Order: sequence, then C-alpha cells, then structure tokens
Amino acid sequence: MLITGASRGIGAATALEAARRGYAVAVNYRSNRAAAESIVREIVAGGNRAVAIAADVASEPDVVRLFASVDAELGPIYALVNNAGTLEKQMNVETMDGGRLARTFATNVFGPFLCAREAVRRMSTRRGGKGGVIVNVSSAASRIGSPGEYVDYAASKGAIDTLTIGLAKEVAEEGIRVAAVRPGIIETEIHALGGEPDRVNRVRRRSR
Repeated sequence: MLITGASRGIGAATALEAARRGYAVAVNYRSNRAAAESIVREIVAGGNRAVAIAADVASEPDVVRLFASVDAELGPIYALVNNAGTLEKQMNVETMDGGRLARTFATNVFGPFLCAREAVRRMSTRRGGKGGVIVNVSSAASRIGSPGEYVDYAASKGAIDTLTIGLAKEVAEEGIRVAAVRPGIIETEIHALGGEPDRVNRVRRRSR
C-alpha cells in the first residue's frame, strides 16, 4: 500500500493501521523525513515491511519517481491512499490570489489525479495487473464550503469527490475499486497551516 502524506496526521495513522492488517507500506512524505522514518521504524518493529519515500505529489516527475520506487522496493502495488493535502491561511475568496489557488490545487487535486493515473497503470487487469483499490481522502469541507476560511480547500475536495465518482466508473471493469472518505473534525497539524492550531476546539464548541 502506498499512502501519500503519511508522515503525520491521518496518513500516519492509516499507515500504522495498514501495517497491522498485513500490508507492506510505502510511507510517502514531502519534507519531514524524521517523522516518516519514525513511522517506518514503528511498523518494522511490529514485524511488517515499510519504506519512507520522499516525493512532492504536486510534481509530476516526483510522482513518477515515487511509484517507480515503490515498484523497486516493495513490489506490485495493490492499494493507494491519496491522503496528501494542504491549505493556507484563513481568508475570504476576495483576498485570494492565483498563487495560492495554484498551490492548493496542485497538491490537493493534481497530485491525486497523477497518483491515481500511476496506480491504474499498474493495477488494471486490462494492462496485466491484478486489480486493487484507490481511496481518496476528501473532507466534510466539500459539502459545507468552509466560508470565510478555506473555500479554495473545500473546492479542491469537491474535485476529489468528482474524481472518485468518475474514476470508479471508468475502471470498475478493470479490477479496481475507487472510494473516498470525508473526514470531519479531526485534530491534526494541518490546522496550524491555516493560522489556527486550536481550530478543532472552536469548531467543536460551535457545533454543540
């Protein structure tokens, strides 16, 4: 199993659970090598195989290299979790610039598309593969829009929902299942990127 953005948060928890269920795990990370290697050590200590592979999913050459590394180090891929994601400082749409939008969509939309492409090329029974599963990590934000905070992030996750539906239909007869999960309020480091590390507690109080 390859999990993108697996050095922390949801990705790290998924990597550990996947290993407990018997998967050999490729722990992808962009820059936090120490955190990724810590996850790998924990998996290996439990008697399972894991490798940490640096790659920025927003970069097509990096994605191609990432999958080639998984092929070489772990063998055929049977599961992909498109988890890597980013967001930027909370603001209204009227103050967003094109650079912010490009960065957000490069990681949150282009990255999962490129990773899905590489996975399909390897998993598809039409191409000689043995099938597999792709899980896209969306967000509850795709339904509520995150007004006044991250409309761009929410829109990127809406794109992930659509990717999931379309790709699932496209490869259903090639032995590949495609699904998405929409996490709700989860305490991870991503909130600090938006400038409010304690956001979970504020939103939790508001939802009561």
